[in-house]
Amino acid sequence: MKKKNVLITSAIGFFLIIFFLPCAYSMPEVSFELYPGRELIVDYAKYGEFKNLDTAKYKFQIKDGKGLAAAVGEGIFPNRSVYEDPKYKELNKAKKLEGSHWSFVNITDFQLAFYKWATAAESPGIKLFYTAEILEKSGNINQAVKAYYAIVVHFPNSIGFTYWGTPWYVGPAALDRILYLTEKYPEMGIKLVDAHIAIENRYDDDLKNDIFNINPGKLIKVEPNKVIDQKINLAELAIEQEKVFGNISLVKYSNGHWQIKIDGNPFIIKGIAYQPSRIGQSPDIGTLKDWSVSDENKNGKIDSPYDSWVDENGNNIQEGDEPAIGDFQLIKNMGVNVVRVYHHDLAGNKEIFKDLYKTYGIRIIIGDFLGMYTVGSKASWEEGTDYSNPEHQNNMLDSVMQMVNDYKDEPCVLMWVLGNENNYGIANNAKKNPEEYYHFVNEVAKKIKEVDPNHPVAICNGDIHYLNVFADNCPDIDVFGSNAYRGTHGFGYYNLWLPIKEVADKPVIITEYGCPAYGYGFSREAAEDFQAEYLVENWRDIMRNSAGSHGAGNALGGVVFEFVDEWWKAGKPPVYPDMFQDIIPNCGGPFVDGWYYEEWFGITSQGDGTDSPFMRHLRKAYFELQKVWREKD
Repeated sequence: MKKKNVLITSAIGFFLIIFFLPCAYSMPEVSFELYPGRELIVDYAKYGEFKNLDTAKYKFQIKDGKGLAAAVGEGIFPNRSVYEDPKYKELNKAKKLEGSHWSFVNITDFQLAFYKWATAAESPGIKLFYTAEILEKSGNINQAVKAYYAIVVHFPNSIGFTYWGTPWYVGPAALDRILYLTEKYPEMGIKLVDAHIAIENRYDDDLKNDIFNINPGKLIKVEPNKVIDQKINLAELAIEQEKVFGNISLVKYSNGHWQIKIDGNPFIIKGIAYQPSRIGQSPDIGTLKDWSVSDENKNGKIDSPYDSWVDENGNNIQEGDEPAIGDFQLIKNMGVNVVRVYHHDLAGNKEIFKDLYKTYGIRIIIGDFLGMYTVGSKASWEEGTDYSNPEHQNNMLDSVMQMVNDYKDEPCVLMWVLGNENNYGIANNAKKNPEEYYHFVNEVAKKIKEVDPNHPVAICNGDIHYLNVFADNCPDIDVFGSNAYRGTHGFGYYNLWLPIKEVADKPVIITEYGCPAYGYGFSREAAEDFQAEYLVENWRDIMRNSAGSHGAGNALGGVVFEFVDEWWKAGKPPVYPDMFQDIIPNCGGPFVDGWYYEEWFGITSQGDGTDSPFMRHLRKAYFELQKVWREKD
């Protein structure tokens, strides 16, 4: 579906984010040299005093600025030696550093970007974050960790703004980068301990009511095998809470970790969003057909699930050694165990999902848009769904109960999902009146449970915006689902998993995560490499925060967006013979060139489009996800 998400910007403009991190867990080559400072792990207590830890009055008071500058090294506050760097002087004199610092975020000349950002006229926390990110991309990993940590020490309450105008909290983001880098490169032997930034009232758009309680913790030296904590044996823990839904249960252990079980066995959701469409069809012009009944070649088989074929040699012609295999078999071969169905009415053939489970062993999480895009509410787009309007409420409830009554006895169903990032307010008033929206969600959940006590009910939220309102109004929602697009580093312990645990204490599904396989100015191979890395790193972050692991322990799994490209999402759909997959950027995002390309999110493509909806090209992401999803725990 159409997505909205985070692209971090400052108050004075917008900028784009890309990440160039190696897939291998080994230290990358350094692309340029700089003064690294005297200390690998800076002992800040030697140079100043930490005051009022764990309070809103936290402050680090510098007492030996000269000594601290020498310890941290070039580009890191309070060191200003960059201005004396001969290479900086040379580039500055040659006018290579002219222009906005935001235009330097995505360039691949990391040394040039470093000098520009280290001397940028920008708020200090944001300036230091992007300096750190460039150090990271350039292979200066040790220095990047020091730079991110300097943010937490000096500027932990820095705030920028996302592409959508919502607050971006720099301190927690810096902590997450430290965790990511120290765990990805354990050979550094650096571990972050005891750090915490709690921000009261962070989930609305009002910065005036934010209260920061800060403890920067410490970076300590450990043996490489001690960087990541050992797995927890959940069998040795007491069960604190268990919600039973027939043969499905949600279990909370005494350490606060959550796990889903089926027939008493642990289950992790390895999900894929599946909504194939024939090129030329579009909901924008009323021509998008129900894929679950489509038989374009009249051979008695539903097209995409059973009749798709893989173009092994990439020539866009089906040859004798390229028989039909079907998407369901391809999905099974990946290791997928759950398919997300966004809205039951858009895929109305229940028999297809029964067979998906019976033949392929794959369950569904099936949803109702609950008035998003006005689907189900019967409101006009201009009017928008009103969550306090009794007529709209009744229409949406009728739609949900139709779904529940149709599917409640089917073993293919894992859980119900309500909405699809409705809190962003697209053709509805959930953003304007979040309390009314979340209250209505809870009322719907209660109605579902009156009819069906055998399946959990989840919400699909846009990221964690209005998390506090959700927590206050949705006690009957069992699982918090989040569509989250945050970059190669994953979702963030401090920025997603821990806040959900502390504010809502619900188990979590990432109901969408994904990355386009296109980037302007990048080769197809480079863009597909980036997509594969992005998805695998996001999955690893989910696993880091699943039950028994060393993170928050509330991750139940996630759903990759999506299986196959949809060609209708950016402009007028193509019509044969003028077949062209649009490369129009929809909005900014944390991808290879900094933009969303909605028509390129598939881990498989439709090739040149000449045999749609049957032809499939498997991208690198398909095979890389297959590797991690088929790994033994």
